[in-house]
Amino acid sequence: MVFMVFPAPSAVAELLKPITWFPPMWAFGCGVVASGQSLDGRVGLILAGLLLAGPAVCATSQAVNDWFDRHVDAINEPQRPIPSGRMPGRWGLYVAVLWTVLSLLLSLVLGPWGLGAAVVGLVLAWAYSAPPLRLKRNGWWGNAACGICYEGLAWVTGAVVMAGGGMPDLRSLILAALYSAGAHGIMTLNDFKSMAGDRRMGIQSLPVQLGPRRAALAAVGTMLLAQGLVVLLLLDWGRTGHAGVVAALALAQLVLARRFVAAPVARAVWFSGLGVTLYVLGMLVSALALRGLV
Repeated sequence: MVFMVFPAPSAVAELLKPITWFPPMWAFGCGVVASGQSLDGRVGLILAGLLLAGPAVCATSQAVNDWFDRHVDAINEPQRPIPSGRMPGRWGLYVAVLWTVLSLLLSLVLGPWGLGAAVVGLVLAWAYSAPPLRLKRNGWWGNAACGICYEGLAWVTGAVVMAGGGMPDLRSLILAALYSAGAHGIMTLNDFKSMAGDRRMGIQSLPVQLGPRRAALAAVGTMLLAQGLVVLLLLDWGRTGHAGVVAALALAQLVLARRFVAAPVARAVWFSGLGVTLYVLGMLVSALALRGLV
């Protein structure tokens, strides 16, 4: 008799990486704030949207990535659930498929727009990691897919939920696009730790393509350029105070970036923790700036 070996719940939780759920949930919340709408009667939908953005779609992307990256992780991070054997057999793939289905079911609560956003997010999640596309093989395409999914798509979904399924304000869409573009740089920060395995497996992340220092400059430059454009827009919209706060947060990132660029491999995690925190705080400030305009 053959018995199926199930993974431990702790291994499943580690595979889904709850720490990664924060960025899309935060972006969804920024979309909610930017809508300028009252929360009355929408709390349930907002909670469903937060669950969809983080524990559903983002968690799915993590499971998909770990399954198709298991050979790379065996080199870079052998302690992860799949290469370590704590996620036995093909359970990594089974969890990815199951979470995809659960995400689609949850998205139905948000109506057609929610379902559409979930489909786009899940397609990007699978396209990023799975062949034949495997967008992550090239850092320019892979990071763009992550930035769109984690920031722009989540922001727009939050705004759509608050608009009752209608089209959000154009200014909200522009901010979502800019912060999504800036997130390309954030995604690059995650690639410094895996350079050895990426080189061996033919994954052309930006640190592999450009070298650590040039990739660090590209990451920081992308983040700061997006925020600079946000500042100019906020000034044009008459939100001088909000523009000043976003500018101050960007300048603080610039100060931190000088240390990061000097030793990118050693300080990528450090800069990701501090610099990205300042970046997402600027997102919220920008969202708050729209409340009196829409």
